[in-house]
Amino acid sequence: MKKVDGIAYREALPDGWDGSGHTALFLHGYPTSSYVWRKVLPAVAEAGARAVAPDLPGFGDSPPVLPGTWEQQVENVERFRNALGLDRVILGVHDWGGLIGLRWACDNPSAVTALAITDSGFFPDGRWHGMAQALRTPGEGEQFLANVSRDLLGAALRQVSPSLPDDAVDEYWKAYGDEDRKQSQLDMYRSGDFEKLEPYRGKLTALGVPAKIVWGAKDEFAPVGGAYRFQKELPGAQLVVLEQAGHFLMEDEPERVASEIAGFVATAVPAPEEQPV
Repeated sequence: MKKVDGIAYREALPDGWDGSGHTALFLHGYPTSSYVWRKVLPAVAEAGARAVAPDLPGFGDSPPVLPGTWEQQVENVERFRNALGLDRVILGVHDWGGLIGLRWACDNPSAVTALAITDSGFFPDGRWHGMAQALRTPGEGEQFLANVSRDLLGAALRQVSPSLPDDAVDEYWKAYGDEDRKQSQLDMYRSGDFEKLEPYRGKLTALGVPAKIVWGAKDEFAPVGGAYRFQKELPGAQLVVLEQAGHFLMEDEPERVASEIAGFVATAVPAPEEQPV
């Protein structure tokens, strides 16, 4: 792990990296961290791009920035980009990383050259599932977080991804490590009103960048219908549905997800001499 401006991140570099090539930026969701991208990062580096994945503040090894609202997390992405001196990036997202990252991309359209979207949402008519509704409810959310233990978290995650290893549970448990981190979760969910996406209608399409959508068919939190909605909004987008994967598809089929995203990264952006001036 590395740190920049207080944000921890993982990084994988191509052989002979001299700082002049493409960078892929990967954003995780809830309650994971950059660890969820651990198989993707080296595959993307092997495909020729620098691959970086931060622990968003309040998750993994990054301390929270309170209030940990949706808007603050969007600002945290820009803070991270500036701290690393990144110009334009290939953006990969999962779960809340999509709500955060795609909002950031639409706010900073010149910063994004391609999109890799996995099991997320960015729709003004979205609806929260039961656990999210609990976190959004004053009193109920606090009680929910007070009752979470490492074993309960592991059991809950393994109901979704049965083969989740112990080291992943340990990494994801960090999001519950203290009261400020728990408050950051409540802030994020309670600021997560889908109607805030109304002004963003059409902005993903307007980005006009190549896109790859990789989705778990068994996802109960972000059903596969969302994949087809993204495909409709992003003309020409490639769609791959993994029939045996659920919401945490990087845990369920890590090699396949890494291969699909790395292959996309290798072809999504023109060589430097072909890019418009």
